[in-house]
Amino acid sequence: MSGSGQRCVRARAPLRLGFGGGGSDVSPYCDEHGGAVVNATIDLFAHVTVQERQDSRLKLTAADRDQTWEGGLDEPVPEPLRLLKGVYDRMVRDFAGGRRFGLSMTSYADCPPGSGLGSSSALVVAIVQAMSRYMDLGLDPHTIAKLAFDIERIDLGLAGGRQDQYAAAFGGLNFMRFHPSGAVQVEPIAAPANFIRELEASLLLYFTGVSRDSAAIIEEQSKNMRAHAPGSIEGLDALKAGAYQMRDAIRSGDFPGLGALLDAGWASKKRTAGGISSSAIDEVLQAAKTFGVFGGKVSGAGGGGFMMFLVDPPRREDLRRLLHGFGGVTSFAKFFADGCEAWDGMTPSA
Repeated sequence: MSGSGQRCVRARAPLRLGFGGGGSDVSPYCDEHGGAVVNATIDLFAHVTVQERQDSRLKLTAADRDQTWEGGLDEPVPEPLRLLKGVYDRMVRDFAGGRRFGLSMTSYADCPPGSGLGSSSALVVAIVQAMSRYMDLGLDPHTIAKLAFDIERIDLGLAGGRQDQYAAAFGGLNFMRFHPSGAVQVEPIAAPANFIRELEASLLLYFTGVSRDSAAIIEEQSKNMRAHAPGSIEGLDALKAGAYQMRDAIRSGDFPGLGALLDAGWASKKRTAGGISSSAIDEVLQAAKTFGVFGGKVSGAGGGGFMMFLVDPPRREDLRRLLHGFGGVTSFAKFFADGCEAWDGMTPSA
């Protein structure tokens, strides 16, 4: 509880690395064929604070975008704050009988927008989790993920898939299946402990410096799917099959196999839409392959954001120096086993 006597709730949801199958979780492909992905959450987060107000106004702040708006409960908000207002609107409609109430909400993420780490969906999950605690709802991870998906894709009409919401809500290293019926299965992958440590020691992230609009790429993928474009459908079929193979490689501790599947998945991904790769991305990937990485790809829809590589741990620093020459920023990441969480804040918000 905040020191001001007004209720303050904070929440965070982990970001994710997409290892395989991404794209097969996007409509209409998964509605017709079903989808499968492998992803893992890491120790980067989307954060939100919800603070009680005594008046009937909203104050919404996207701190990492330097955007703040304050106004009446029914007033429209500027574009960067639509996610915040969209969650508020849905939660009031579904769980408060349409009765609106004043509050302040502040959000930020531990990565740049358009990074390919699922930050937008993780933010929606974090806000739903925070509002669930603030309104004393006790929503479970499946309900939070489905609600976050509906807010983004239906209420706000934002293009995208399904994996990000479930990754942020559940956390961990998971194999996810998206059935044509709409049912979603989240299956933790039981990997040998030393394999997870080896994976973490081998992982190097490279931020291209280019934040991309994933919606444009995903909209093209969806258009190709609706037209049943052969290259796109075949690429998605291969991505889905690769997710099953990747799950089995992780279970058995097949590290070289995992690296090869990263490469194969990236080749399949490029068949689903234009703009997924670029000459700059291709140049970095080729340099990394020449260096001797086990495998690499772009995380997320493509077009920019974070790239991920698996390399022999003693050579990771050499790879880091090589990639610095391309002008981006390298970083490491640790896997995070938990999903979104919320708690009562102990200090008042401004």
